[in-house]
Amino acid sequence: MPRKRRSPDDRDGVLVIDKPAGPTSHDVVQAVRRAAGQRRVGHTGTLDPPATGVLVVCLGRATRLVQYLQAGHKTYAAQMVLGVVTSTQDAEGEVLARVPARGIDERRVCEALTRFQGELLQVPPMVSAVKVAGERLHERARRGEEVERDARPVTVHDLVLDAYDDSDPDHPRVSFLVTCSAGTYVRTLAHDVGAELGVGASLTSLRRVANGPFTVDEAHDLDAVRDAGANGVLDRLLLRPEEAIARALPTVDVDDPDLALALTQGKPALAAQGRTGDYAVRHGGHLLGVFADRGPGARSQLVWTRPEELAPRVAPDPADAARSAPVDDPTDSGRAAP
Repeated sequence: MPRKRRSPDDRDGVLVIDKPAGPTSHDVVQAVRRAAGQRRVGHTGTLDPPATGVLVVCLGRATRLVQYLQAGHKTYAAQMVLGVVTSTQDAEGEVLARVPARGIDERRVCEALTRFQGELLQVPPMVSAVKVAGERLHERARRGEEVERDARPVTVHDLVLDAYDDSDPDHPRVSFLVTCSAGTYVRTLAHDVGAELGVGASLTSLRRVANGPFTVDEAHDLDAVRDAGANGVLDRLLLRPEEAIARALPTVDVDDPDLALALTQGKPALAAQGRTGDYAVRHGGHLLGVFADRGPGARSQLVWTRPEELAPRVAPDPADAARSAPVDDPTDSGRAAP
């Protein structure tokens, strides 16, 4: 299939959105497409419809950066109810069991949370986008099927109690903050903590407060995005791709214009930088690409700037040079004006 050409009018940038409860992540992407007037838009990590908070959306060529922008840790503010087990592990599902949790107190909850920090094996929920035998689990769950799922490694970097509300002593509500690796299911974490306490639990609310280096403090709500699109000022809300990738990856600056040009041509001209993992390479503040050390040299993972885009920066336009050169003024006699 021929590759679809990019419109020259497409914007390239990253938009941090505060997703409301209700719409899917795809709905948010569609809203951004309409506001921007362009098709090439994608996001860096799904939030379920009931969840709110940071959804990072990439526009235009910035969609090529998704894999690097989505790799960072996620931080969530969440709440679970003890003694209530559901089919989806959150409030959207059918209640499967109700168990009085009067014997649970704040100290026992803290002790249980401590046991769920570090590297864990987590079985993804049936209502999830994980594929088994080529089919997404939620599609099988919709048919009433339950299949065996392999546990997957995840990392919980931090998990702390934020509030404990036992105004309903049979079903206390536990608010907690969790920072975890990409791919961690917080509702499964709540489910497993409830099982550890012997009463079960399900997630009642979830808000992503940070997605890697992007936080809810800088996020724009959908109405602001729609208004900016209607008024032709959407660019004011965008982070430049160079700025976004510099938050997510370490950066290396290249001063030599010949080396910069060679890198845009895909040549293996950069020496190893002694770094682990991917890093962004810039020239004059402009992103050239993403590289990783391979033996004595650096290998390009993504070439961002094309040679023709770099040329004006490394080789001044002769016409510009002519315009900026001093010109003898035949009317200038060297005298001061009267």
